[in-house]
Amino acid sequence: MRSNVADLGRVVVLAGGLSHERDISLRSGARAAEDLRAKGVTVELRDADASFVADARRDPPDVVLPLLHGEQGEDGSMRTVLDMLEIPFVGAQARASRTAFDKPIANGVAENAGLTVPESVVLPHATFRDLGAQTLLDALVASVGLPVAIQPARGGSALGVSIVREAAELPSAMVGCFAYGQDAMVQRYVPGTEVAVAVVDTGDGPRALPPVEIVPDGGFYDYQARYTAGATEFFVPARLPDDLHVALGQAAVTAHTALGLRDLSRSDMIVGQDGSITWLEVNVAPGMTETSLFPLAVTGAGLELGSLLLDLIRLARVR
Repeated sequence: MRSNVADLGRVVVLAGGLSHERDISLRSGARAAEDLRAKGVTVELRDADASFVADARRDPPDVVLPLLHGEQGEDGSMRTVLDMLEIPFVGAQARASRTAFDKPIANGVAENAGLTVPESVVLPHATFRDLGAQTLLDALVASVGLPVAIQPARGGSALGVSIVREAAELPSAMVGCFAYGQDAMVQRYVPGTEVAVAVVDTGDGPRALPPVEIVPDGGFYDYQARYTAGATEFFVPARLPDDLHVALGQAAVTAHTALGLRDLSRSDMIVGQDGSITWLEVNVAPGMTETSLFPLAVTGAGLELGSLLLDLIRLARVR
């Protein structure tokens, strides 16, 4: 039997922080808090600032819903702090979060689990400085080819991400990438239909929600396309055959399970013209804004975001 909402105690939605994705995190937190309050939950929306640990030790919340995006929220550090404070929380545990946040490592785990991932190389900023940028870029083109997708090895919201089709575009793309991280992940570009698949587990095992097809007006799902209302068209479910819906869901659940994730995740994938599926990355703290993919998938499944979050909070409260 489900517990009464009052039995959940005080729920803290943790948002903000100091990452490059602070503003998006605050928007995610505000929406989640509003939806939970509408369900009668006692919610405190608070920032992950210097006062959090002292406040949590003095008056610990009963459950935390971490909606921090970027390094502080998704690299496992805040989840480690919550474990130290013995505060239950929704979402992946610290070790699994660290693995998922590191894109090259996560790609390796996904590939070992049988998923197809793009060919890629990872190069630190220091390597370009030590070996010479242009000669290294020439070797990169010879090895991986063009076009390529360049992104920070750890990060989100498409910050520092670019698609490079000509060798002359590489230097500026690398500079843009290194503005958001010290390691660049260069992947062979995979054309096709971009799809996001959310996975949720409310206690009966992980299940995939309907795939969300992403069609940005400018052709590239960058930061502006993600968070500017009307800049991207979404189709839920994706305009793909039913068998591909099933295969996409299986791939997302496979990644979720192989990476040891918990409660919720969102996998991003590409479907080629031949129906092939390429897994790109996973997000352990999916955005909850008005333009975010996770809430779209929840609605597409005939669910309410507030009700789903309430179920996940109940689960975290009792485990």
